[in-house]
Amino acid sequence: MQETLLPIQAVARKLEIPEKYLEQLGSKSGKVKLELLSDPTFKRRGKLIIVTATTPTAAGEGKTVTSISLTQGLAHIGKSVVITSREPSLGPVFGMKGGAAGGGLSQIEPSAKINLHFHGDFHAIASAHNLLAALIDAHLFHGNDLHLDPERITWPRTIDMNDRALRRIAVSLDSKKEGSGRQTGFIITAASEIMAIVALAKDLQDLRRRLDCIVVAVTRDGKPVSACDLGATGGMMALLAEAILPNLVQTTDGTPALVHAGPFGNIAHGTSSVISQEMSLRLADYVVNECGFASDLGAEKYFDIVMPQSGITPAAAVLVTTVRSIRNQGEGADFERGLPNLGKHIEILQKFGVPTIAAINRFPTDTDDELNRVAAYCAERGVDSALSEGFAKGGPGAKDLAEKVVQAIAKNPAPAAHPLYSPGEPFTEKIQRVAKSIYGASGVNFSEQAKAKLQQFTEWGYGKLPVCMAKTQYSLSDDPKRLGAPAGWTLNVNNASLSAGAGFVVVISGNMMLMPGLPKVWRGSSIDVDDSGAIIGV
Repeated sequence: MQETLLPIQAVARKLEIPEKYLEQLGSKSGKVKLELLSDPTFKRRGKLIIVTATTPTAAGEGKTVTSISLTQGLAHIGKSVVITSREPSLGPVFGMKGGAAGGGLSQIEPSAKINLHFHGDFHAIASAHNLLAALIDAHLFHGNDLHLDPERITWPRTIDMNDRALRRIAVSLDSKKEGSGRQTGFIITAASEIMAIVALAKDLQDLRRRLDCIVVAVTRDGKPVSACDLGATGGMMALLAEAILPNLVQTTDGTPALVHAGPFGNIAHGTSSVISQEMSLRLADYVVNECGFASDLGAEKYFDIVMPQSGITPAAAVLVTTVRSIRNQGEGADFERGLPNLGKHIEILQKFGVPTIAAINRFPTDTDDELNRVAAYCAERGVDSALSEGFAKGGPGAKDLAEKVVQAIAKNPAPAAHPLYSPGEPFTEKIQRVAKSIYGASGVNFSEQAKAKLQQFTEWGYGKLPVCMAKTQYSLSDDPKRLGAPAGWTLNVNNASLSAGAGFVVVISGNMMLMPGLPKVWRGSSIDVDDSGAIIGV
C-alpha cells in the first residue's frame, strides 16, 4: 500500500497549505504549524460532520472505517474534504483491539507508522505527565513547602502500554522523608489529563493556561494544589511544543487526513484535537470527525464539552450501525429486540438538534432482509440511511452516504445544535440530565464519596465545569450486561475526579479501567519486522 501513497507535499497542495506551514517528517507525513490559524487568508469555511455509532460490540462496528470511507466518498463526488482522527494508543495495538487506522480500502496511511510511535506525540505527552509526577515526589522529598497531604495526591504516572502490574504501586520505598511508601499507580497515556488538554487546547497560550490549572493534590488544610504551584508548566510546555502540532497524512486513496491526540472516550471526551478541527475547517469545505464509542458517550461529550469550549458546531451527525451490533443488543439472537438500541441513539442525536444520517456498515454475513429492515426502522424515525461498504470498496463504497450527508447539510446549513445543560446548573443536575435524557435512566444514586467530591469541587470554584461521564461503552446503562434500550433503572455514581486543566469533572459510574492488561493471546504476537525492515502484522 505504501508504495502508492502520494508525497506529503502533494497532499498539502490538495488543501492549499503553504510550504511555510508544513514541517515535513519523512516523505509521507508532516506536521502543520500553528501559524496557519492566525493567517487571515484561512478563514473558517467548512462544515463539521461528526461520526458516532450505536452501542458497539467488543470488536467495534467499523466507525473508524466508516469515517475514513465517508471522507473518501466526499472526495469521490468532488468535494473538498479532510478527516480529523485520533492517534491510536499502543495499548490496544498490542492488546486486544489492534490498530485504529481503519482497514481494507479505507485506511489512514502510513498505517503501521500511525499505529506505532508515529511522530512521538504520545511519548511527549507521557513525558510531560511523568515530569509532573516526578516533581510532586521531589517536592515531598525536599521538605514539602506547600504542605501537600501525601494521602491526597491524585496525580498518577503513565505509560502507553497495557500493563496491569502497574495499576497499584508504592513509591519512594527507600526514602525516610514524608510520603515514603505512598500508594499510587499508572494509567495508560490515553487516559492522561494532559492528553485531554492537548486535544482541547486552542493554541500555545491556551495550552499553557490549561497546564497551569491541573490539580494534582490537596494540602493538609483542604486547598487544591496545581501544576503552576509546583513550577511545572514551563518544562511541560517544552516537552509538548512539537506534540501540539497536528499530523498531516492521507487515506488509502490520497485524501488528506489530520491525525492528532487520542483521549479516551469515557474517562475523557474521545475525539481528535480542537486545533486539527479548526485547521481543517479553514482548509476544506467538509470535515469528518470521529467521536469515541457510541452517541451516549462520544457524541454527548462533543456537544456538552467540546462544542462549548471550542465554538465548533457540527453541521451533521453520521450514526454508524451494523446488523451485528443490533443482534448483540437483542442478546445474540433476537434482531427485532435489538432495534430499540438503534432507536435510542437516533433519539439522542435528535435531542442535540443536529441532522442525522445512519450509515449501515455492511458485513459479508448480512442478509438483504436485515439490511432493509434497519433502513426501514431508520426511515420510520425520520432518519435517512445509506449502506456503507468502505472496507471492500473504499470511496465508491460510501458514495451514497456522502451524497446524503451533503444533501442533509444543504437542506439545513445552520442547525441549532445545543448542549444538554447550562454551565450554571449544579453538578448533580447536570448528571441527572445526562442519565435521564441520554441514557434513559429513571434516576441517579450518588455515593457519599461522590457527593463529597462534587461538593468540594464546587467549593473550590469549579462548579460551572461540564461533566464527563465515565461508564461502560457496551450498554446505554452502567451495566455492560444490560442490553437494548433499558428503562426503569438507576445510574450509580460512585466517585468523581477533577480535570481542571481539561475543563471538566469526570463522573465515575461502575468500574473504570484506566490501565488495561494484555490478554493471554495478544495482538502483538503477530507483529514483526521482515527482512527488508518493513513492519508487518499491525
